[in-house]
Amino acid sequence: MLWRNIPIVLIVLPLFISSLTAVLKPAAARTLMLGVNALCVILSALLLYKTVSLGTAFAVKMGEVGAPFGNELYISSAEALTCLAFDLIELLSLTAAFRRADEEIHTNRRGLFFTVCSLLLAALNALTLTNDLFTGYVFIEITTIAAGALIFVRSREGALFASMRYMIMNLLGSGLFLLGLAVLYALTGQLLFPQMQEAVTLLEATGEYGVPLTASLLLLTLGLAIKSALYPFHTWLPNAYSLATPAASSLLSSLVSKAYIFLYIKLVLRGIGLKAYMSSGAGDVVFVYAAFAIVLGSVDAIREHNIRRMISYSSVAQIGYIFLAAAIGTVNGICACVFQMLAHSAAKAMLFPAADRLSEVSGGNENFRDLRGSGYRAPLAGAAFTVGAFSITGIPLLGGFSAKLFITEAAVYAGGLKLYAVLAALAASTVLNVVYFLRTVVTVYRKSAVFSDKADKTAHPLSAAALCVFILLNLMLGAGAGGIMNIIRNGIGFWTLGV
Repeated sequence: MLWRNIPIVLIVLPLFISSLTAVLKPAAARTLMLGVNALCVILSALLLYKTVSLGTAFAVKMGEVGAPFGNELYISSAEALTCLAFDLIELLSLTAAFRRADEEIHTNRRGLFFTVCSLLLAALNALTLTNDLFTGYVFIEITTIAAGALIFVRSREGALFASMRYMIMNLLGSGLFLLGLAVLYALTGQLLFPQMQEAVTLLEATGEYGVPLTASLLLLTLGLAIKSALYPFHTWLPNAYSLATPAASSLLSSLVSKAYIFLYIKLVLRGIGLKAYMSSGAGDVVFVYAAFAIVLGSVDAIREHNIRRMISYSSVAQIGYIFLAAAIGTVNGICACVFQMLAHSAAKAMLFPAADRLSEVSGGNENFRDLRGSGYRAPLAGAAFTVGAFSITGIPLLGGFSAKLFITEAAVYAGGLKLYAVLAALAASTVLNVVYFLRTVVTVYRKSAVFSDKADKTAHPLSAAALCVFILLNLMLGAGAGGIMNIIRNGIGFWTLGV
């Protein structure tokens, strides 16, 4: 059936057009890239429809080579939904910053910008759909290079330094991940996730090579934690997010770190086995770091007086939520982790272009005191920022609220000390989120003594349309949380069955 070839197209097509965008004029490169991105949204939506309607999951072999060296893609409704979300959010992020990209990127670099966006699109789809660890590593590296270029491409002081710092930290993470991969392959002789889990289960049953196995899992986890900016490995994040273009900031904060985390949970649940992973102690280490990230990331956000850096630091706390849910150590926790990923991606991808528009109508200033009244001068951006802030804070009817409920539910079913730790971290973070996001929302709607409160009508129609879709997406994640979670649970159910 032709639709079973969609996963291959989702990876190969963006890779192919990335070479074309490199030689086309900037306007043509943008048109081609956005067109292919839109096509990927349609194809991933079809893939989701098929996996849900047929209630199935399937693997696609890349060539005729089997285990242990074969490359495979694996698709359930969880992968299809995540792929759709990633492709849609990338399209909306680029559209929301349609005009600003021309203003903030030098003409000589615009072609590069759309080339790396194409590469990123392919890498995100590959990390979501891969069924083997080596393919995951290859596209981790492609993602790293593309993300570093997204930071560097902006013509702004400090962007080059932020890009170099990003690359240094992420290459460290890549090195640790590769070392863990090498040790795990030496122990199991497998790279495909199902066969790898069988080998790990056998090692655990016999008690052989316990220390090397634990070391490999810790190395893999640490590598992905660094690349995802889990506290305290987040020091590169504020400059990288705040100095990049609005579109790049949206992509980096909402998609790049989430793709690494999605690979992490596939490795844990499908490649290692949840029981073996948690018994190694790696899950408990992640749980502790994630709890600290939730609280201390929020504290850092409160200390900021620059809106873009404040949004950046809030990502540290939200990444903590995602890892905390996964580290609960149950299938319910993994499902809550995926939903939190989607909710945070939709909210954070909207916050950066909204904040940029509020800054634009405030003379280009990003400090809170200069943003007073910007919600009146840019009403749609003010509304979008408010919805995104409320979602992350956990206001009912929005995706962030549903995500926190699912994390709490997973912790309740798990019980034990983790339940109290999760409840304490969620309560503390919610209070802190209210402090810094409510302060910002109040600021943008406070009367200004410097700027007029008259609405500015210079917003690009495509940018405005993208913000409207973002708002609807965040509302849908809240109103349709039950149905979306059922799709995630059904898909992850196939992971646990080893299908």
